[in-house]
Amino acid sequence: TMAQSKALLVLENFIGGKFVPCSSYIDSYNPSTGDVYCKVPDSGKEEVEAAVQAAKDAFPIWSSKSPLERSQILNKLADLIEHDLEAFAQAESKDQGKTITFARTVDIPRAAYNFRFFASSILHHVTECTEMATMGCMHYTLRTPVGVAGLISPWNLPLYLLTWKIAPAIACGNTVVAKPSEMTSVTAWMMCKLLEKAGVPHGVVNIVFGTGAKAGEALVCHPDVPLISFTGSTLTAQRITEKSAPHCKRLSLELGGKNPAIIFDDADLSQCIPTTLRSSFANQGEICLCTSRIFVQRGIYNEFLKRFVEEAKKWKTGNPSDPTVNVGALISKEHLEKIRNYVKKAQAEGARVLCGEGVDSLALPPGNQKGYFMLPTVIAEVKDESCCMQEEIFGPVTCVVAFDTEEEVIKRANGVKYGLAATIWSSNMGRVHRVARRLQSGLVWTNCWLVRDLNLPFGGMKASGIGREGAKDSYEFFTEVKTITIKH
Repeated sequence: TMAQSKALLVLENFIGGKFVPCSSYIDSYNPSTGDVYCKVPDSGKEEVEAAVQAAKDAFPIWSSKSPLERSQILNKLADLIEHDLEAFAQAESKDQGKTITFARTVDIPRAAYNFRFFASSILHHVTECTEMATMGCMHYTLRTPVGVAGLISPWNLPLYLLTWKIAPAIACGNTVVAKPSEMTSVTAWMMCKLLEKAGVPHGVVNIVFGTGAKAGEALVCHPDVPLISFTGSTLTAQRITEKSAPHCKRLSLELGGKNPAIIFDDADLSQCIPTTLRSSFANQGEICLCTSRIFVQRGIYNEFLKRFVEEAKKWKTGNPSDPTVNVGALISKEHLEKIRNYVKKAQAEGARVLCGEGVDSLALPPGNQKGYFMLPTVIAEVKDESCCMQEEIFGPVTCVVAFDTEEEVIKRANGVKYGLAATIWSSNMGRVHRVARRLQSGLVWTNCWLVRDLNLPFGGMKASGIGREGAKDSYEFFTEVKTITIKH
């Protein structure tokens, strides 16, 4: 009805410092109720063209600012996000389905910190210089911004991962055309309202909303966008690689994971169990760094499993805006269906579902009956070759299996196409270093999970991606290097 559509939030593209309406829109759902609550622009070639033009026009002035000037603007933007932290957290929780607690404590503070971090790091980079005394020459390097950066971010940590790209891109003096996920565009749109106030010149940050197939493709294929940073699925990344090859674009691809947690019999279970619950079920398991294969040494396997399942059952699933809830709604109806199918396949293969989906009943508040919810689900006795142990499920599902020896578990942990993150639980430091060295994984956490120093490289091996991000790595990705030789 008319009245209903009036109540819907309608987003607009942000191009050249202005909000621009679009000719057609996509429905965006509130995952905790199953209702459409927002209209997102369905942008394509024209909108991307306008945004790229605005970014090109803004590039000469922005790229000639000093790092200190850009730094002050980034810090101001961080202040403004922090000032509106509660509004951003509410919006992120409603739009994505994550709990208000997670949005308040993780997503939005980290989004602000991303700007602060690169505002600081941009002031501390040094370039190289060498001397050839015999030739009477010295050489030095110069780093300059690349141009218009195309940034494509996913739906699981919407503002957090968008700002992780925008911050280094503009800190280095590039201008940006960004495309958030069409399923979670609200916080990106809210951030656009703060850009002018922070002192970001018009055209430096442009945001085009829409699908990957239309808006994303137009951005990836645009000849004036020399660089693409993408976080999402391996399948989409393959398409991006093909589409950008004719233009020789520079790519940073942060893809999925099938991350192992390896728990040795000398692990401190009082630390290991609560942390492994978080690493399995935080943000509904919708984090590329979640552990979805838990290898437990046989000596403690039964005890671990019993305690782990007991604790998993205590996690409360329900209305994301309830501060006592641990597990919110999954992103979409389709995604929920996909994850349920993985659990069904595991059962069909003879695995045991110990808690959660299909085993325990889920009581939801009246307003959330049509939402996309799933209980934390633990599956045991899954074979290594099962799709549940090979493919990224990206939901509140984890598989627990037993192992005997260090040698065996390294081989099994490495036996998937992914290589993003791993966790090791052991009090034997010699073993920790040995195993960490041999795991095919871009990140290895020991006796902890998701402790990040943004200075250090972040990224994956194998099908988990190409490139690294971090203080030095992002600086190198978002700048061109030039070697200059002077004979004196």
